[in-house]
Amino acid sequence: MISRGKDIKVFSGNANRKLASDICKYMGLTLGESEVGHFSDGEGFASIYETVRGSDIFLIQSTCSPVNDNLMELLIMIDAMKRASAGRVTAVIPYFGYARQDRKAKSRDPISAKLVANMLTAAGADRVLTMDLHAAQIQGFFDIPVDNLLGNPIFVDYYAKKFGEGCDDMIVVSPDVGSVARARAFAQKLHMNLAIVDKRRQKANQCEVMNVIGDVEGKDCILFDDMVDTAGSLCNAAKAIVEVGGAKTVYACASHGVLSGPAVERINNSVIKELALLDTIPADRAQGAEKIKYLTVAPMFAEAIERIYQEISVSKLFM
Repeated sequence: MISRGKDIKVFSGNANRKLASDICKYMGLTLGESEVGHFSDGEGFASIYETVRGSDIFLIQSTCSPVNDNLMELLIMIDAMKRASAGRVTAVIPYFGYARQDRKAKSRDPISAKLVANMLTAAGADRVLTMDLHAAQIQGFFDIPVDNLLGNPIFVDYYAKKFGEGCDDMIVVSPDVGSVARARAFAQKLHMNLAIVDKRRQKANQCEVMNVIGDVEGKDCILFDDMVDTAGSLCNAAKAIVEVGGAKTVYACASHGVLSGPAVERINNSVIKELALLDTIPADRAQGAEKIKYLTVAPMFAEAIERIYQEISVSKLFM
């Protein structure tokens, strides 16, 4: 295990520079001087404009869209730091792309999450700091330490302040069976009950039938998931909660706002009253979305980085 460097320095790729700057503000640091760009043929390059010899380096880069460009930027920056004799390099990846490809769903499928783990390790990363991996077992794809922060404490604090005593009349809803574990942990922290939206196709070429497991009638509901991509599943689950379950109002929250394709339009036209997202992916994806509110992860990542540098436990952040 490589011990910490002589000092701490934070650098950023182009994926989410605002978050990187916010993290530095909480830490009382200045974002490292560097340039990451592309040549005319599309090849990426990285130039580091200050010494990093012997330093503890934290590279902040979400691998969101354009996924492959941002991933390559991160790999190139890691390589540049290692070749410049950095003491230790931590890849800080608030949103870990390719996490949904964590297993072979059918014959001859790749396990791309494992491939990305191998690439990060081969580039020279000494450890990884991320948040709300789509599949927690991805931590086991790495042969280096991985800290997977949880975003639910931020949502717990937000909703506790927003509704106060009104939380007693609310219920957390998992939008599908696959998200039950994370929704249950969230519900327990808010001292709420849990309901589940179960969708199934009765016969081939027939529409899915939505069933709501749990009593949501007349209640305010919080749909909880780890990411919102095209927003189809989330909006359909919200519709089922109201039309099938008889819910009063529907709020929603998710750690990662991928928001691709028709996501913003679907959210605007849905029964969801408010969608809370974390800023692991830049907020500019939500342009025109009146119902979306962003909460910052900068304080949590700043504290995690400080704890990693000081070599003390980060488990407090999982409480």
